[in-house]
Amino acid sequence: MTKEPLPKRKLIRLQDFDYSQNGMYFVTVCTHNREKLLADVVTVGADLCVRPNKAGLMVERWLHLLSNKFQNVKLDYYCIMPNHIHFLLFIHSDCATGGHTGPPLQEVMKWLKTQTTNEYIKMVKKGILKPFDKYVWQRSYFEHIIRNENDLYETRKYINDNPRKWVLDKYYR
Repeated sequence: MTKEPLPKRKLIRLQDFDYSQNGMYFVTVCTHNREKLLADVVTVGADLCVRPNKAGLMVERWLHLLSNKFQNVKLDYYCIMPNHIHFLLFIHSDCATGGHTGPPLQEVMKWLKTQTTNEYIKMVKKGILKPFDKYVWQRSYFEHIIRNENDLYETRKYINDNPRKWVLDKYYR
C-alpha cells in the first residue's frame, strides 16, 4: 500500500523579506482546530459582546510582556477573540545601540506561543482552565506588513470591529 504524499504547505511569508527590519506587522494567531479557548460571548443589554476569559486575560498579559522580552518590539493594538487573537506589533531599530535591528517576527511569535502554552498547561493542571486538544495554537500564523498610514488605519479599524462581527463568524455557531 502506497502512502499519498502530504500536500505542500502554502508559503505565507514574503520571500527575501527581512522580518527584523523596522516596520509595523499585523498578526493573527488561531487556536488549534479553532477551539474557543480565549473568550466568551456575553450579553450586555441587547448586544452580544466578546469578553476575554481567564485564558484570554493570560494571553493579554503575555502580549503586554513582549516589549519586556524584546525591547525593539512595541504592542500597538490588539483584540482577543474566542478562537484567535489579532494584534499590531511595531519592530523598530534601537538608536542607542547604533541601529541594531529588532528580533525577527518569527522569534517573537515563537516566544509568545511558548509562554502562553506553558502557562495554559499550568492553569489546566490547577483546574483553572479546561484542557485543550493536543495544542493551544495552530502551527503557523498570518501576518501582514503595514505599508502606509491608510493601511494602519484600516487594520486598526478591522481589529476594533472584529468582536462585533463575531456573531457572523462561521465558528461562532
